Amino acid sequence: MDRLRSPGGCPWDAEQTHESLLKYLLEESYEFIDAVEKGNRVEMREELGDVLLQVFFHARMAEESNEEPFSIEDVAEGVADKLIRRHPHVFGDAKVSGSEEVLENWEAIKKEEKGRTSAIDGVPLGQPALPLAAKLLYRAEKYGYKIPTQTPIEIGGNLSEIEAGRILLGIIDDMQKTGIDPEAALRAATKEYLAKIQAHEDGAVTR
Repeated sequence: MDRLRSPGGCPWDAEQTHESLLKYLLEESYEFIDAVEKGNRVEMREELGDVLLQVFFHARMAEESNEEPFSIEDVAEGVADKLIRRHPHVFGDAKVSGSEEVLENWEAIKKEEKGRTSAIDGVPLGQPALPLAAKLLYRAEKYGYKIPTQTPIEIGGNLSEIEAGRILLGIIDDMQKTGIDPEAALRAATKEYLAKIQAHEDGAVTR
């Protein structure tokens, strides 16, 4: 990658920016997901390599920055330090009862590290509506917020993942048949929910 970005290297690689490569990072991530879902180990190895290539590409470009440059070594060191800090039950003296407590500790340490005061701090709002909605609902629960959502269908504890998925698929099908864009509809509802989180944090009464 250093040779590709250096004088005499590849013209296309030399022209790229962090912004121009974002679509490839997403594309390679989705291709890895596809390989995992197919259970294809050969494709998994290849697609992980493509994801890793994107990491090296971005890190190499970051070295060229005049403002706060960093290298792939800095990236690796940073994530290693993070793993140590957020696993005090492994690298320290903390005790945990199970994976649920591990996640709770992770979120608490992360919140303290980043100085977060809001449930929506650090949530990438540009992601697709479904993961965005799931993330905001998760954050609201972890912060102890009691913000109601509309649930016309009661989903009990005995419902399997595939059964719940069929219900969701049916809702999407009904929406499309009535001319409603499911992504746009969920994004609009999620933005409304986000506003309720903000109102809750501002001390307003949510309904």
